[in-house]
Amino acid sequence: MPDADDVRRTALSLPDTTEKIAWSMPTFRVAGKMFATLPEEETSIAVRCPKEERDELVLAEPGKFWIADHEAGFSWVRVRLAALEDGDELRDILADSWRQAAPPRLLDAYPEVGLPKAD
Repeated sequence: MPDADDVRRTALSLPDTTEKIAWSMPTFRVAGKMFATLPEEETSIAVRCPKEERDELVLAEPGKFWIADHEAGFSWVRVRLAALEDGDELRDILADSWRQAAPPRLLDAYPEVGLPKAD
């Protein structure tokens, strides 16, 4: 099961990512734009997710994904770290969120980040 240290290490391994404390919690940003937070007691993460996909995730896996009340109007979803299969799943989730926040210059420079692996 991934933990807060795994979140930090994985997020910071993504291109042009920095960590900044905001709202008394660690946040991770790409080119200054937030793509993940480590709220509460660092037992979950909040990541960017289009609302349509977010709702489907929550319905499909409510033990893993949920929407915090104060984030309901935004394109964010919470992920329980204890429910993740492994570090690869954590990396996929963080990389997907990174892609949603990254500017075009970084998406062009790192086209493989956050895309599904070819079988």
